[in-house]
Amino acid sequence: MADRVLRAPAQYWMLIVLWIRSALAYPASFVLMLVSSMLVTVTDFIAVLFMFSHITSFGGFSLPEMALLYATASMALGVADLFTGSIERVGERIRTGSFDGYLIRPVPAFLQTAADGFALRRLGRPLQAATVLVLALTRLDVDWTVARGTMLGVSLIAGSVIFAALFVLGAAFQFVSVDSAELANSVTYGGQALTQFPLTIFGKEIVRAVTFVVPLAFVNYYPVLFVLGKPAPLGLPSWIGLLSPLVAVAMVALASLAWRAGLRRYRSTGS
Repeated sequence: MADRVLRAPAQYWMLIVLWIRSALAYPASFVLMLVSSMLVTVTDFIAVLFMFSHITSFGGFSLPEMALLYATASMALGVADLFTGSIERVGERIRTGSFDGYLIRPVPAFLQTAADGFALRRLGRPLQAATVLVLALTRLDVDWTVARGTMLGVSLIAGSVIFAALFVLGAAFQFVSVDSAELANSVTYGGQALTQFPLTIFGKEIVRAVTFVVPLAFVNYYPVLFVLGKPAPLGLPSWIGLLSPLVAVAMVALASLAWRAGLRRYRSTGS
């Protein structure tokens, strides 16, 4: 088991390099797709800019603070989508029976599924989010400390891991309900749309759900509250954002169990 874990990064890299080479074989086409990807994702932030042309605060957040919230949510999803987003296509593989091919190769089925159709153009979202993040940091009025700077960096990693785990959980569910990719998308892409806004604008039931059921609030909201020195909702302690890495670990463990359960359930197409 330990040997398989140690070999996994090299095997995954070997698989995605093939897709990267394929994408870069037509550099002009790749650049156009990358730019178009960035332009599509930037429309979300343009909507925020239009909103702040009429108001000065939204849910207790100023424009630079909203930019930080947006950038962290978009970057977390973008990184997760880049490296694990392809796994949402597992339902198609199960339906056609082509998933069988993954089970007879000397590489874990999970790595093959995650790397399947690796699209380097998805780099557009995290690049656009990084641009907004830099602009937000230059305009934020924050008393930066080592703890706050570390929390921001760690939250970007933990948030990406949480979204990646959600991608895997959605894929694992497709072993039970093959045509459920859109349901999984409502949690991942829909979750990003939710977490780019202050959760206080939603009802307490929503806040509880994204805290204790599907922990989307730990992707960026609670860590950003800690960075900005804002109080947490629901009477929760202000340091709750520090739990983001632990939540990420718990989500990875849950996703791993779900994926293994899905593999055990898989019986091919029967044809």
